Amino acid sequence: MNKPGKPHRSDKNNSDPWKYMGLVSAIGIDLAAFTLGGFFLGSWLDKVQGSHGLWVALGVVVGVLAGIVSVVVIIKAVLGESNE
Repeated sequence: MNKPGKPHRSDKNNSDPWKYMGLVSAIGIDLAAFTLGGFFLGSWLDKVQGSHGLWVALGVVVGVLAGIVSVVVIIKAVLGESNE
């Protein structure tokens, strides 16, 4: 028997495609934004420190890693929301 206030489990198969389109967009935007942010921060640090590309490389690596962490958090939030 179904309890009042709880959705039917059969509704789980009819997932909203807009939700997943938004998820894919958020993943791409996060990765791009963090990578570009790391690049520009590294470029600025290169100009200030006078080094030749070291800070740019480190900035891009840190930006990619931060983007991956952000993507994992977003995916966990969306999957946790769909398991309710």
